[in-house]
Amino acid sequence: MYASILLSTDGSDVARQGVKHGMALAKALNANATVITVTEPLPIYYGSGHASGWMPSQEEFDRFDAACKEQAGKLLDEARAMAEEIGISAEFLHVPNAHPATAIIETAKSRGCDLIVMASHGRRGLRKLILGSQTSEVLVDGSVPVLVVHPQT
Repeated sequence: MYASILLSTDGSDVARQGVKHGMALAKALNANATVITVTEPLPIYYGSGHASGWMPSQEEFDRFDAACKEQAGKLLDEARAMAEEIGISAEFLHVPNAHPATAIIETAKSRGCDLIVMASHGRRGLRKLILGSQTSEVLVDGSVPVLVVHPQT
């Protein structure tokens, strides 16, 4: 049914449940699994009107990138341990300085994935609009089927 599954994580407990579910599915289907984590670029405030903004120095960019790389490494190490526990092999990918939903969609296309597994809090109404959702963006903008995993309570 599915031969190549992309699993996304941001390190949250909800995302961990999604990764675990996706790995179990990959094992059951004998599918390839790729785990992706995406880190966004350093936010820059340019200011507006007469208000001046903030432009980070190269050193600040470098520190931010190093911290993102370190955090992504920890998340992917955690996912690697999960894969070993479940008994599957997987690829692990960090996409730096990118918008998460866009990077997930582009990675799924470029790697020929036929399913994306993501987790969602399942927020509704105004809370969903205020907080936003990478999962919602992938559902709306992507062309690859998406399996949404809701946390078990």
